[in-house]
Amino acid sequence: MAGIIRGVRWIIIGVGLSLYWPGFLLSLVLVLLVTGMLNFRRGKHTFADVI
Repeated sequence: MAGIIRGVRWIIIGVGLSLYWPGFLLSLVLVLLVTGMLNFRRGKHTFADVI
């Protein structure tokens, strides 16, 4: 909840937003990993036909 409030404050007022970069990058990597795994599982049955 605090992150949402900081984000809204940053959008409205323009006060600098300090990101915790390691946490941001870790969450980005996890989202990309899960998305890639789900896409691979969905398409693995036709993967050989496409290549």
